Amino acid sequence: MDDQKQELQELVIREIDLSKELEDEEILEVIDEILLNKSRTSYISMQDKRRLRKDIFNSIRRLDILQELVEDTSITEIMINGAKNIFIEQNGAIRPWIKQFESEKKLEDVVQQIVSKSNRIINEASPIVDARLPDGSRVNIVLPPVALEGPVVTIRKFPDNPITIDKLIQIGAVTIEVSRFLEELVIAGYNIFISGGTGSGKTTFLNVLSNFIPKDERVITIEDSAELQIRSIPNLVKLEARNANVEGKNAVTIRDLIKASLRMRPNRIIVGEVRDAAAIDMLQAMNSGHDGSMSTGHANSTIDMLNRLETLVLMGTDIPLMAVRKQIASAIDIIVHLGRLRDKSRKVLEISEVLDCMDGEIEVNKLYVFKEEGEDENGSVLGKLQKTNNELINLSKLSKAGIL
Repeated sequence: MDDQKQELQELVIREIDLSKELEDEEILEVIDEILLNKSRTSYISMQDKRRLRKDIFNSIRRLDILQELVEDTSITEIMINGAKNIFIEQNGAIRPWIKQFESEKKLEDVVQQIVSKSNRIINEASPIVDARLPDGSRVNIVLPPVALEGPVVTIRKFPDNPITIDKLIQIGAVTIEVSRFLEELVIAGYNIFISGGTGSGKTTFLNVLSNFIPKDERVITIEDSAELQIRSIPNLVKLEARNANVEGKNAVTIRDLIKASLRMRPNRIIVGEVRDAAAIDMLQAMNSGHDGSMSTGHANSTIDMLNRLETLVLMGTDIPLMAVRKQIASAIDIIVHLGRLRDKSRKVLEISEVLDCMDGEIEVNKLYVFKEEGEDENGSVLGKLQKTNNELINLSKLSKAGIL
């Protein structure tokens, strides 16, 4: 069947005029005509006709064999390790996919198609890029010679309808009590940092918290590759970093965007993820009157996140470590730490208040901690995010907001 598809696809490409921009309907008409002519000389079932029509069109105009994976809402991650090895994550489990690209050249064509639509460049000289699909899905691409066995493409998909706090409560990621607590903190303008490992749901949780922001505020989002789905804020400005061009010029970094955003009269600044020296600019923004700002970062625990922020800040500026710690303690009010448990479920594992820097160390006040209570008969982890005996110490913002 693959040979038949290849033969028909070549006929279609010969028929269409590649010198002009064609509508999808025009290409489909050519495909239908060639399928009709082919069926006159050899039998093709109606089911195979429909499949060939879709596959040929996807190969010419869409993302080839990836298109059906992108359209499948039950698939959350697509992992391509060269042309012949494709894996998908579905319902929390990773498994190989039966289809393959017809050649590495075809995979490279799809890669260039993805990158060009995101206004990015990837080649042997610049073999790593972050991009996104038109539906907002996040894409990371690594080309040879860095990738030894062909192009590596990782696609993180996002739901058409962003997950709400009600959904998180339903799946047990948070409790009703915690959701109300976080809502009050967001409304009151506490600076919140979300930490967690890869795939723990940091971006999803950031989207959820953004829904608590008062609708009359001006919010600016800053990301490497735009993936936040904030739909509840009318006065929203979305900024995206830009890689350097082929001459290595005209890059616009996260640091550049944070500095520019301070002149845009924001109430809050949301930085999608902090992974480099932009940490110092984010902290300064939080410390300069933009209460209620939020960001995310990779770490295995709350303490690890604080340590990592120290390292990131020191990458961007040469100041004493004690000054860095005081800056962090002053800027961040709350850290929400997420994790992915062994049953693949995503949970809020800890909510901590960041206090002052005392005796050279940043003090942390744990407010909620996830307590595991075993497993059920299906292997699902049982447990709940429970309040500790500690109370929130910094009540000033709640008081100013009239919530206390």
